[in-house]
Amino acid sequence: MSTVSLRSTAGRWVVTSSILASAMAFIDGTALNVALPSLQRSLHASGTDLFWVLNAYMLMLAALILLGGTLGDRLGRRRIFMIGILIFIAGSAACGLSGTVTMLIIYRMIQGIGGALMIPGSLSLISSAIDEAERGKAIGTWSSVTTLVTIGGPVLGGALADAGLWRYIFFINIPIGVITLLCLWWKVPEQEVPADVPAQDYPGAVLIVCGLALLTFGFLRVPVSGFSSLTAYGSIIVGGTLLIAFVITEQRSKHPMLPLYLFNNRTFTGTNLLTFFLYAGLSGSMVFLSLNMVQVQGYSQLESGLSFLPFTLLMVFLARLAGTLADKYGPRWFLIIGPFLAGTGMVLLSLVQQTNGPSTYWTTFFPGIFVLGIGMTITVAPLTATVMGCVGSQLAGTASGVNNAITRIAGVFAVAVFGALAVLFFSGSIQPSLQDMPLTAAQKAAIMAQTANLGNAAVPEGLPLNLQTQIIHIYHQHFIQTYGKIMAMCGLLGWLGSIMAFIFVRPTVTKDKHQNTGNR
Repeated sequence: MSTVSLRSTAGRWVVTSSILASAMAFIDGTALNVALPSLQRSLHASGTDLFWVLNAYMLMLAALILLGGTLGDRLGRRRIFMIGILIFIAGSAACGLSGTVTMLIIYRMIQGIGGALMIPGSLSLISSAIDEAERGKAIGTWSSVTTLVTIGGPVLGGALADAGLWRYIFFINIPIGVITLLCLWWKVPEQEVPADVPAQDYPGAVLIVCGLALLTFGFLRVPVSGFSSLTAYGSIIVGGTLLIAFVITEQRSKHPMLPLYLFNNRTFTGTNLLTFFLYAGLSGSMVFLSLNMVQVQGYSQLESGLSFLPFTLLMVFLARLAGTLADKYGPRWFLIIGPFLAGTGMVLLSLVQQTNGPSTYWTTFFPGIFVLGIGMTITVAPLTATVMGCVGSQLAGTASGVNNAITRIAGVFAVAVFGALAVLFFSGSIQPSLQDMPLTAAQKAAIMAQTANLGNAAVPEGLPLNLQTQIIHIYHQHFIQTYGKIMAMCGLLGWLGSIMAFIFVRPTVTKDKHQNTGNR
């Protein structure tokens, strides 16, 4: 399919179908973040179980999204896009019917497989189908609308969770997915696949899947068994080794799933480093912000979701403008200032202590959320357009897959690493507070056992009322301290993303032959 104008009927259908599919995947994650406390109570899940519910999806997404991008380039973008949507719908239905946290984790993995085939297709369709002069505006439109539903997800998730209907977070994907499939089937033609399409890089796919799985498993075992555990550090070491083997394999492969020569392009390298640091910080901050609001600060899940509305409104009204301005003036300063402001917003959020609940939102959480929203609004569309503009259209799916993979890998490791650190910080800070309390060794052990549940830690039964009150205060006080440390680390990651843009992104992005092909 030759490129078309964004304003044409064909252009509108391409963008509409891409938005619907992306929204289905992104809203699922943000809505679920807010509903975690409700899910935890309903399925009797521990804090570690919660991180697995998040990471089971992100792990499969991160591990397979490169394969999804290259499959689209080689077998047809619309075809792979539609297969991914079908798998995602099936996984969503199964998640909604899960009776145990173990089954939910398994079905979340199926969702991740579908997402890995689906998500690269959305941006690669836009990049390869829309005229180059309007590509930034199209991606800005995609960014603003998907962000509306993505950040609007917490409102939906909070309302459903408060009503005891968290399962409908998954069921809502079914009608959206069916509508998207109909749009693609009737209105978006398949793009021509080159006759000399190369073979798939299955060894590379196996290595990256296994490497990421073992790394994530190792980090998630740390809070339970400690760094001295063979299962924890053994998994981390083996997972890291497999990822090194993946890089070596890709260097030697005739048809790699990740063409390493793309990283010879300075801008492509810099924007993907920026993506990793920024989205690691964003993923970690969103999870802990929601847990803090609901489990400690007295917000309902709906109120927690509504607290993100300033972020939503900024993205809706300004993301497309940011994409247009980046097309006109170049993306460099957008990519420097945006992540810096996002990191600053996270740091501001880290300073929030115990509040009086939603009544003090405007003077406690709002300033940080507003600055974070401004930073992400400035960043998202220029970042995406810059990544896709660094390569030729023949590698659009691969470039989208690489950048989306890095986004998901960042999320996986943020949730895994920050989850492990949070439990360590939380339990380590509480233990000294119990030393001078009139508690038996068994009672202290029972109190410490609850730290694995983080903000949902419950006071063991049988304690006097005055001790219960003290322990609840200790739980809340030390969770807020832990939250502050994690949020500050997330902010530092945002600032690192800004530094990557300053170092690597040139004042103007030239589109010469060398850049477009990643010339060796």
